[in-house]
Amino acid sequence: MKQTWRWFGPNDPVTLQDIRQAGATGIVTALHDLPNGVVWPREAIAERKKMIEEAGLVWSVVESIPIHEDIKLQRGDWRQLIANWAQSMRNLAAEGVTNICYNFMPVIDWTRTDLAWALPNGARCLRFDQDRFVAFDLFILKREGAEADYSPEDVAAGRKAFETMSDEEKDQLVRNIIAGLPGSEESYTIEQFAAQIALYDDIDQDRLRAHLADFLNGVLPVADEVGATMAIHPDDPPRSMFGLPRIVSTIEDMRALRAINDSPANGFTLCSGSYGVREGNDLVAMIEEFADVIHFFHLRATKRDGNSFYEADHFGGDVDMVEVIRAFKALEDRLGRSLPFRPDHGHQILDDLTRRSNPGYPAIGRLKGLAELRGAMLALGATVE
Repeated sequence: MKQTWRWFGPNDPVTLQDIRQAGATGIVTALHDLPNGVVWPREAIAERKKMIEEAGLVWSVVESIPIHEDIKLQRGDWRQLIANWAQSMRNLAAEGVTNICYNFMPVIDWTRTDLAWALPNGARCLRFDQDRFVAFDLFILKREGAEADYSPEDVAAGRKAFETMSDEEKDQLVRNIIAGLPGSEESYTIEQFAAQIALYDDIDQDRLRAHLADFLNGVLPVADEVGATMAIHPDDPPRSMFGLPRIVSTIEDMRALRAINDSPANGFTLCSGSYGVREGNDLVAMIEEFADVIHFFHLRATKRDGNSFYEADHFGGDVDMVEVIRAFKALEDRLGRSLPFRPDHGHQILDDLTRRSNPGYPAIGRLKGLAELRGAMLALGATVE
């Protein structure tokens, strides 16, 4: 089990030295300064890799090469954008970086309504509050036809949330949802956001999956050629949002993705927090069924609170993390090799509460999560690198 850590590049307040002191050996990062759709130059990749290695670490996983919205929509020069994506993968592989995490979520990446929700012990965490989300969709964004997507109880609760929020809280909610969370690469105004969602009016789940198939069939031959692996990240949260289709939320979705192309490169990021939000998802069954094509693990815990959820302690959520780690170990034993994992997200605790960091990615909270995960892994007899 390879201990890795998400790092957002030279401007990340959490430094490479911080990461090394936390005990991680690998870095999960991307060239976040480059716009979506361009080819990543090999020189820029080499420069970033050198920076990581000079800190005594290795670049273990790319998270991620963003997939341009025009690829998901199949509009404009989408075929050239797929070719650009494949060339970036080729350039990464030429520098020895071959494990690539990516996602195919339309318009928005991972989404939360609260970025510093207070826990009883004084720590702060990420939270998705259903009432506030409905308030945003119905009464701030005012998406046409949105009310039909919610129950009467949801609508009433969303209205109450909207009416009791201050103007400052409403502005913060807008920023939290559409200004772009770390790694999302995109941010919008309300008007731009509404226009982008409208572009998907004629794209349902089947059509979006067909667009994913065209993307995969365009890039997987290159992955096979250069020895790269592609690990799709699940929808976060794994539910319909803004009427947009979601196609990586359940084990049935995973089966459908593998049915597109059976290349060993066509695989998954097993994110215990994302999949774990959806009641009924059996993460151990997912690991066992797709053992040969899980290329990366995100280990975190979420706790459901009605239709809402929050980021719990790494061993305090709805998923049995010990059993997930046990299945992870069995997978590695079967494969005969180690796979990377990272402590995903973390609470703001101690000095995190006054130190600047990207939402969800504080230094000390993730160090605590990594230490807990490492301890459980060692107790279960795993090899931790």
